[in-house]
Amino acid sequence: MEVVNAIGRRKAAIARVFVTEGNGTISINKKDLSVYFPSSILQYVVKQPLNKLEADGKYDISVSLKGGGFKGQAEALRLAIARALVKINPDDKPALRAEGFMTRDSRIVERKKPGRPKARKRFQFSKR
Repeated sequence: MEVVNAIGRRKAAIARVFVTEGNGTISINKKDLSVYFPSSILQYVVKQPLNKLEADGKYDISVSLKGGGFKGQAEALRLAIARALVKINPDDKPALRAEGFMTRDSRIVERKKPGRPKARKRFQFSKR
């Protein structure tokens, strides 16, 4: 099997994954998954598509992650892994879509507007 690559995005985070057949190692920016994401919840989020397809120990995944915070990065990585798994086997797409792993979450931070303290917040109104 050749290298399969895919991109996942969430908020300001961008994850590029390279999937090859192997024994299940996930390296993010040349660090191990457990070092890069110490939180077990985020590790679980990243591995969700693999666990759904019972492909946890089948592929080695090398990841280039940049931008955003740790939650956005974990969810961007989940989308990228799901897209790569679909490239490997298109029959897996309905199972991943049913769990919501194939959907790009397009919600991003709203820009700050001029003359206001934040995007929607206003300064306190004074009648007199």
